[in-house]
Amino acid sequence: MADMSDSHVATVLERAVAGINPVLDALAERDPLGLKKHTFHDDPHPDSKVQQALHVLAQGVDATDWPGTQGWTKRSMNSRADWWISRIGTVNTVAVAYPGVFGGWTRRLPLASVLGFANQAIVLVAIAREYGVTDRSGQVRLLASVLCGRDLDRSTISDDSDPAESGPLPTDGDGKTLIGAIWDVAKILRGLTNEFERRPQPILPLRMLAYIPVVGAPVTYVGERLALSQAARHGRQWIAEHPDAVSPRRA
Repeated sequence: MADMSDSHVATVLERAVAGINPVLDALAERDPLGLKKHTFHDDPHPDSKVQQALHVLAQGVDATDWPGTQGWTKRSMNSRADWWISRIGTVNTVAVAYPGVFGGWTRRLPLASVLGFANQAIVLVAIAREYGVTDRSGQVRLLASVLCGRDLDRSTISDDSDPAESGPLPTDGDGKTLIGAIWDVAKILRGLTNEFERRPQPILPLRMLAYIPVVGAPVTYVGERLALSQAARHGRQWIAEHPDAVSPRRA
């Protein structure tokens, strides 16, 4: 099968980035019960049972250092990037590993590969945002380098382009679950079939063990979790080597 052009890869990644960012925005900003605001004060609200209960729940949310809480504001930039890897990456990796419970039959399908690719893309964009790489072009170049081994020229990507021209985008991030988000992103990334094997992969022994029924899921989880950590390291290295990708307002 012929290699895809840089232009084709850039177009698909632009659509993926356009779908990922609203989901990350929603995760950071959504607060339907108003729990996040409770993390910024110590008032137990003795005059309201409802507010007391919300305040107690807020302490649990604050303990997770979820974006938008007081705990989050105390984290350093590096620590915030780590949070996306350890918390969000871990949840998404469960979805990536699940097909492995049926053993080799599902491994013959591109499902596990595309979900693994989507998981790494979501976490890489989240990390990039913490380091100030907030423009679409920088995020696309990052994904292309780490996941596809491609050094895209700036002229290949346009921050002003309309991703909708290439097909439908995922639904708005508001109300989207993590598992739903990874599935939506994976549907976009199916257009990069030729690129799936270029991303950071689980080590060979774990890839072989993943073909065994029943144990395939936990083995795949471990392998994909290690591969995600590798992708994150490469992403941080890329950002350090490309200061031009950091938005001026955050530089």
